[in-house]
Amino acid sequence: MAQRIRREEDIRILLIRARTVPVLTTMAGSLAALLPAVISWPAMPPIGLLMLLSWRLLRPEIWPAWIGLPLGLFDDIFSGQPFGSAMSLWTLLLLVLDLIDSQLIWRDYWIDWLIAAAAILLCIAGGYWFSGLDPANVSLAVMGPQTILSILCFPVMVRLCVRLDRWRLPS
Repeated sequence: MAQRIRREEDIRILLIRARTVPVLTTMAGSLAALLPAVISWPAMPPIGLLMLLSWRLLRPEIWPAWIGLPLGLFDDIFSGQPFGSAMSLWTLLLLVLDLIDSQLIWRDYWIDWLIAAAAILLCIAGGYWFSGLDPANVSLAVMGPQTILSILCFPVMVRLCVRLDRWRLPS
């Protein structure tokens, strides 16, 4: 009897861990904007966006498209972007990823990286647009390094999500 109760508790803990780890790591990525950094131009990649993309491309079944609203709200609060920018961009991004998933028969690592690169570019340009800057008139010297660094950091975030996924769902 005691073993059965213990197994049920373990199952509950695993279910809680399976549901909360992706959300909490994405929120922690959004909190990375609070790290003290003294720079004169935007160079830090949007880690919350990278975590969202990594989880979504790694495990498309864990999140519905509406999860972009609360996670984007959390990112808007802590990143300093105008209210509603990440909410709308992340929700739109998740809807587009659902559309891409319905059209593609298979994806490999390089296609995921290409999808992520396009999503990162559009979300950073959309963030500039929401903040009042026109991406067509913004110099690539301002937007380019952050975009390139974000695209290059994407594989690192995917590896982190893979390790967290192994811990989250033990076999």
